[in-house]
Amino acid sequence: MEDLNNRKFVGRLIFSVLTSRRSVREAIALFPDSMDKNIECAYHALVHYEADEDMRYQDIEYREEQDDYLEFIAQNLVEGKELPRNIIADYEDYYKGVAKPWVAGIKGFLKEFARFINT
Repeated sequence: MEDLNNRKFVGRLIFSVLTSRRSVREAIALFPDSMDKNIECAYHALVHYEADEDMRYQDIEYREEQDDYLEFIAQNLVEGKELPRNIIADYEDYYKGVAKPWVAGIKGFLKEFARFINT
C-alpha cells in the first residue's frame, strides 16, 4: 500500500515539474525513500530531464519527446500502475536509491549528476 501511495505522489510531483509549478530540484527533494523500481526509475528520469536542459532548449522535437515520456511515466504512477519493464530497464544501471538530499548550489548538482552518469 505504501508503494502505491508513493507512486501516486511521485506521479503528481512529475506533473508539477511538467506544468512548471515546481522545479526538478524541488521535486527530487520531495521524493520518498523507496526501493520501488518504479519510483527509482522516475527519479532518474527527472535527473536526466534536468541534465538535458540545454538540449531541450535547442531541439524542440527532443523536448516534446522527453515531455511526453515523463508525462507517460507520471500518468502510470498517478494511476498506481507499474511502469513497463523496458522503461525500468533503461535506468536500472543507475539505481542506488532515491531522495538523497542535494547539497545547495552547483556543487550539489554536480555531485548528483556525477552519481547519475555513474562516474
